[in-house]
Amino acid sequence: MTRHWRRACLTGALMLLAQLAHAQYSWIDGKGTRVFSDRPPPPGTPAARILQMPRSAAPATAAGEAGKAPSSAVGSTTATTATTAAAVAPTKPPTLAEQETAYRERQAKREEDARKARESAEQKAALDERCASARQEERLVTSGTRMSAVDANGERYFLSDEERAKRLQAARRALADCR
Repeated sequence: MTRHWRRACLTGALMLLAQLAHAQYSWIDGKGTRVFSDRPPPPGTPAARILQMPRSAAPATAAGEAGKAPSSAVGSTTATTATTAAAVAPTKPPTLAEQETAYRERQAKREEDARKARESAEQKAALDERCASARQEERLVTSGTRMSAVDANGERYFLSDEERAKRLQAARRALADCR
């Protein structure tokens, strides 16, 4: 019988110790993540973000005010504790509707960014194509070979020096955007 009694006492003591080791502090960090710890939050954490703390670790303002209160004024101490509890009250986590709205906004922003990236890539590809065409035209005009074209009647004719100069200027204007 004593063996069972010892075992029960040991089990009870271990359970009490285990409860003391559980996370006693809970707060929301700068990234919006809920943190559980047996240590207090880092200094500078606003009281509004502290969700849970042990009773023995009351905020310094409450302890200082409670120390100044006379022992006969039990009502004022209770009021101070209530005020401190209101100051430490956690902010409400976002509702499902708020989370859904935020998700949809992020998704719309991603889609908008992807659309802009696609348009930018298409514009770059079109510019590259125009530049390649302008480089080819410049090479042809400056090569010195005779160039021919087809008129509105479908007849072939050779370009004059003035027409070659105009084509060269047009090619160089187009290349100015490429560099």
